[in-house]
Amino acid sequence: MPSGPVITIDGPAGSGKSTVARKLAARLGIAFLDTGAMYRALALKMLERKLDPTDEEALLEMTRQADLQVDCGPTHQRIKLDGRDVSEAIRTMEVSRATPAIARQPKIREVLVEHQRRIGRHLGAFVTEGRDQGTVAFPDADVKFVLDADVHTRVERRLIDLRADGEDVRPQDVLANLQTRDEGDKSRWAALLEPGQAIIIDTTEMSLGEVVDALEIAVRQHTQSKEASSK
Repeated sequence: MPSGPVITIDGPAGSGKSTVARKLAARLGIAFLDTGAMYRALALKMLERKLDPTDEEALLEMTRQADLQVDCGPTHQRIKLDGRDVSEAIRTMEVSRATPAIARQPKIREVLVEHQRRIGRHLGAFVTEGRDQGTVAFPDADVKFVLDADVHTRVERRLIDLRADGEDVRPQDVLANLQTRDEGDKSRWAALLEPGQAIIIDTTEMSLGEVVDALEIAVRQHTQSKEASSK
C-alpha cells in the first residue's frame, strides 16, 4: 500500500471533477476514488426498488443493506452494487435526477463517508473527488482543491457526456438538475473557500489539459516542499 499523498477535489456538478481527478491520478500513478458514483449507485437501487425518495428510514435501511464494492485504479474505477457492475448504468439523467434524494440524507452520508475512509485507508495514496471530501471525509488531506465553472459551461459539459452515452436530453433539463444540486451541495465545500483552506481553480476558460497541469504542478510543489522540510 503506497503512502501519501491524499488529494481531494471538491466542487459543483459539471465542474470537471471526475475527469480531472481520473487524469491526475493517472499522471501521479495513484488510485482514483469517485465518491459520487457511490451516491449514484444507491440512487439507482432506490429507483429499481421503487422506494419513496422522501422515506428517510427506508433509504437508510437500503443503504445499510447495500453491498457497494469500488475497484479503484490510476486510470479506472468500476463500481458494483450487490454483485452487479453498474458503472455505466449510474450515468443516466434519470439517476442524476434521483441522486439528490440520497445525497441530502445526513445519515446516509455518514454511512458512505465511513465507507470512503475505509477505502482510503486501504489505498494509502489516492485522488478523491466529491462534495465534502476535503471538509468531512478527508479533512487532513495533503492537498485540497475546489474546481468551479460558470453554470452554462457546466451544462455544456454535462450535455456532451450524456449525449456521448446515448442520452437524449434537453439543455433546460440539465440546467434545472445542476441548479437543484447546487442548492443542496454548495454548503458542503463552502469552508474550503476560506483563504488558505484549498487551491481554488475556475475551469470555465481552461481546457482539460490545462486544469490537470495546474493540479499536477501544485501537488508536485507540495511534495517537494514536504521532502525539503523533512531533511
